[in-house]
This record gives sequence, structure tokens and C-alpha cells, in this order.
Amino acid sequence: MSAPEIGTAPRVLYGRRRGRSLRPGQRLLVETRLPALRIAVPRDGVLDPRRLFAAPVAAVWLELGFGGGEHLAAQAALHPEIGMLGAEVFENGVAKLLAEMQRRSLENIRLFVDDGRLLLAALPDGAVARVFILFPDPWPKARHAKRRLVSRDTLDALARIMADGGELRLATDDMDYARAMLALGTTHRDFRWCAQSARDWRARADDWPPTRYEQKALAAGRLPLYLRFARLPRAH
Repeated sequence: MSAPEIGTAPRVLYGRRRGRSLRPGQRLLVETRLPALRIAVPRDGVLDPRRLFAAPVAAVWLELGFGGGEHLAAQAALHPEIGMLGAEVFENGVAKLLAEMQRRSLENIRLFVDDGRLLLAALPDGAVARVFILFPDPWPKARHAKRRLVSRDTLDALARIMADGGELRLATDDMDYARAMLALGTTHRDFRWCAQSARDWRARADDWPPTRYEQKALAAGRLPLYLRFARLPRAH
């Protein structure tokens, strides 16, 4: 598959870009740290994610909609050899991640502060070894279901950019969304569901750090589901 033209990616964004006003320290981080870490999508050509990092990386991982960034930061700390890409439009979440990166001295994260679908369109085939979409907005009303991030179009785009054998991790505490995720993943020709027992979707893997959204769900009595899919080998 070839990369679609960047200009053809949809630009309709649902949800907030900003919440409460940033504190002075957060604002300073956004102004001083973000420019050097921000991913710029080229208008022409394809973005080579490995060239975003000063040091060579063993692989590239991507989190779409990283929220407050706690999972992305934890993965970056656990895997300093991996180049981490994070896409998020919510300014307050970006500021929180920047603060955590500073606190942990993390150098292997780069940020895309825009519609993540634009980033997907710019990445080359097979460039990403692992993708995370964790607790995306469930948009529970039927008329809003089309706004969900996990969709057939998204899986098609991920199948193109993911390496053979790469892993897609999805999590949600909304059972309707979970059923939709499972139906999409198990019927997509390029993915295989990795579960071998019920525990595989009821419990997080040991190398899957928690998020604050998961903690909120558990506190409210909602049990999250954790879905893992493998990118099937391409036909040659």
C-alpha cells in the first residue's frame, strides 16, 4: 500500500483542544520544550520517524490520543531504545506529558499536536512496530458512533504503517465500544487477535503500564478490557 496524500486526511476533530488555563510553569514548558519535540508533517513526501531522534532507535512505537501521557512516559522510561511517537490535541495533556518528560529526563518521545490521522497518512509503510489506543472517548450515543477513533478506516491506516508482526493494543471500559473494537479487529484481514484465554483481555499485560483513565474506571466499578492484535505478515 502507498501512503495517501496528506491533504486528503479528514480534519474534523471532536472533543476539546483546551481545558482549564495552563499554570505558568506548564505554559513555560509548552513554549520552551515543545518546539524541539514537535513533529512537523511534510507537505510533500513521507515522514521518516527514525530521523526525528538524535540517537538511533531500535524501533518506533506510536500512541494515538495519549491523554495525560502517563502511559507514554512509562513506556519511554522502560524502553529507552525505542523511539516513541505520541499524538494528542488536548493542550493540557501535552503540558502534563512535557512535565513528566522533564521530571524523568526522557529524550525518546516526539509529539504530534494535531489530528493523529494526519500523522498516520505521512508515515511510511511498515514503519511502526507497536501502536496504542487506550481508553479513547467512547462516544456512547448511537448518532455519535462515527466519531470513534477506532474504526475500519483507522485500522486500514494502521495496517499500512505497522510492521509485520507488530502489535496493536486497545483498551476501553465501555462494553459497547469493546464489542465494536473486537468485531473490527477480528474481521480485519490484516490483524489477528492475540488472546488465548479470558485473562488475556481481562487483565493488563505485565509490560502495559496503567493510565489514569483506567484508574477512574476501576474506581467507578467499571472493568476495562485489554485487546491485543498482531499485524499479519504481508503477502509478497
